[in-house]
Amino acid sequence: MKLLGELKQEAILGYVQPYTLALIYIGLGDKEEALNWLEKHMLSRAETANTYAVAPEFDDLHSEPRFKAMLKRMNLPE
Repeated sequence: MKLLGELKQEAILGYVQPYTLALIYIGLGDKEEALNWLEKHMLSRAETANTYAVAPEFDDLHSEPRFKAMLKRMNLPE
């Protein structure tokens, strides 16, 4: 939680990659907030967004309809 607070403060003053915040929320078990940040990451057209379907850190999200929809929008396998 301390790291999350620090990153949110840093995001106010500069740039923090949404992917990083998504990973923290996944670790905290907050899937909704993780998906919010992953969507921001995807919309920024980040190159790493194309790894969502195979990245093991997203295994807990594969059953989430929002995650499946995100993969579909990027033409990635569910």
